[in-house]
Amino acid sequence: MKYYVNTLYPGDYFRDWLVGLLGERIQNKNCEVDVFKYNPSSHTVCRYKFREERYSVVAKFFAEPCGKMKRYNAHDAMNNEYNNLKRVGQFINIARPIARHVDFNCALITEYISGNSLFHYMESERNLYDRLTSIAHTLRQLHDSTEGYYDREREFANFHEVLDQLALDHSTRQVFNELLGNWWYSPLLDRYSGCMIHRDATPSNYIFRKGVPYALDFESSWENGNAIRDLGIMCSELKNYFELNKGSGINAEPYIGHFLWHYSSSEDDFHYVTQVLPFFMSLGLLRSARLHRQYPHFNYLIKEAIECLKALK
Repeated sequence: MKYYVNTLYPGDYFRDWLVGLLGERIQNKNCEVDVFKYNPSSHTVCRYKFREERYSVVAKFFAEPCGKMKRYNAHDAMNNEYNNLKRVGQFINIARPIARHVDFNCALITEYISGNSLFHYMESERNLYDRLTSIAHTLRQLHDSTEGYYDREREFANFHEVLDQLALDHSTRQVFNELLGNWWYSPLLDRYSGCMIHRDATPSNYIFRKGVPYALDFESSWENGNAIRDLGIMCSELKNYFELNKGSGINAEPYIGHFLWHYSSSEDDFHYVTQVLPFFMSLGLLRSARLHRQYPHFNYLIKEAIECLKALK
């Protein structure tokens, strides 16, 4: 969701820097610039629309955190996402980075991608199968192009970190600990290689422009991750959305199956993906639960996360 917050005029330091930065992309150097803020977001994120130029950029200000995490190195975070985008842009469509500037509250400037997010297609269900096919192919391209070693321990450490954030009662936490112990000793999560993962593969981070998918927001991406984590997060988002808005999470299952099939390279690969998926779907449901702690839906997400972990064979 975005809303208008301001208009910048010639003489504004940040506006003038943007105009100079963009060079020939802005014809009228004296144009006014309308500012729209996105909410919610982990940091201040704004679109800068150059009037009558048909051009916009997006700025993320890493020194202006909006989430619970307030203490971190904003300069390093800005550089990390800039470098991640530079690398990922070699393989898939992204909002390309344009510039960064530490003096403007650690601002990262990227292209503005117009279009509809995956949420738009989830709401109407029109062309949703096609859009999920495109995202599946995008993720496959990212994962296959960035192979490295696999950091298995970090996956489990992060799972426990999310559980810590939920502050579950003792007995419920023990259930999760025991189930995670079963997965720890299972060979299913052993891989010979990892890859770069988006790590926040949510519907809002995939925009379609003329039917072509663009991935956004690589601030939290990982090297040496488990590729199926991205699939699990996306599938948990689908299930959660359909539970809240379409009558039942069960109604998401045809779309989930379609998405996984088009990601998989073979029937054997599909079989492996579907075996490992519940671990990362459970993680995705717990991530969503952080946003519903004061609502009854929280209990549904915790129950489903437990059921996913019980799916280990």
